[in-house]
Amino acid sequence: MISEVSYDLALDLTSPEAFRSRVAVRFSTHGGDTFLELHRAESLEVTLDGTTVAPAYDGSRIRLDGLAPGPHEVVVDARLRYVTDGEGLHTFTDPVDGQRYVGGYLGLDITQRLFACFDQLDLKGPITLSVTADPAWTVLSNGLSTAVGGGRFGFATTPPIPCDLFVVVAGPYHSVRWEHRGVPMGWHARRSLAAELERDAAELRRVTEVCFDHYAEIFTEPFPFDSYDQVFVPELNWGAMECPGCVTFNEAMLPRRRVTDDDRRRRAMVIAHEMSHMWFADLVSPVWWQDAWLNESFADYMGFEVAETAAGYAGTRVSFEAGHKPAAFLADRRRSTHPVAPAAEDVPDVDAGTTIFDNISYGKGNAAFGNW
Repeated sequence: MISEVSYDLALDLTSPEAFRSRVAVRFSTHGGDTFLELHRAESLEVTLDGTTVAPAYDGSRIRLDGLAPGPHEVVVDARLRYVTDGEGLHTFTDPVDGQRYVGGYLGLDITQRLFACFDQLDLKGPITLSVTADPAWTVLSNGLSTAVGGGRFGFATTPPIPCDLFVVVAGPYHSVRWEHRGVPMGWHARRSLAAELERDAAELRRVTEVCFDHYAEIFTEPFPFDSYDQVFVPELNWGAMECPGCVTFNEAMLPRRRVTDDDRRRRAMVIAHEMSHMWFADLVSPVWWQDAWLNESFADYMGFEVAETAAGYAGTRVSFEAGHKPAAFLADRRRSTHPVAPAAEDVPDVDAGTTIFDNISYGKGNAAFGNW
């Protein structure tokens, strides 16, 4: 039984080939055997309660056997490779200007490819991050930036969050920053997309603020994090990701071409969707993957609803009825259909969990929420 988990994480991104990940994991246990997850470290050193140890490591799990009951601290200092497929700490070189960007956009079980952790949804813990990187870079994460200087970037400790919601974004980003209701906010895009970000900045700020104000009115809990950044990141594997305090968006939502009304409406819907997750998925999060549908059904409903009622994009609900809902019903007629709310035994691991992020969980669940 593991409890009282926290992480003190330091990342060194100065090498173009590999990065250093040093994390102090503090936790309490009833005693016995457990493990930390860390995927394919090239090298690692481990200390347990101040003593250097050589635990069994099979490339995915660091065994911690025979622990005494009570609190413990494990420090794992590892070297890992960057990736170019988004399944880890992703590196990207901009073909326009040659600038380098690095990001851990995470979700699911990707966090263990950045640092050693208890990679389980219900083992939430606060994360304190420091990053060493190019002094000219912008570095963003879940917590508010607390110190920048000489290539060292520090961040405030987060509230307890699941490891899969950790994020780090680094590179020569172009930024538009402001404050709203006492919360520091920002939109960011790579330098070669600065013109496109400035073109859309007023609209992006307006949509952010009206959605934020709407949620402030309808939710009894105040905004649960200390800042709110939104970043168009290169080569994101999905449309957007609701990491607490720092949401990542696919760059397709910041097109180089002329922006259409449909582009604006769809983008507003995604902004509203991801922001709703700050309360429902981040502040309140599932114990295991069988309940992930509840996050996505709720956020999908809020995205369509709030983009129209708060942000003022007419036709958003109609687009759901005309396209999103029929696609969900079509998926429901196939042999691969499943309940909106699957049984726990049908989602035994994260691989099974990935299969429920589909039109049924989003669209059919949305229709059930909205009684549409």
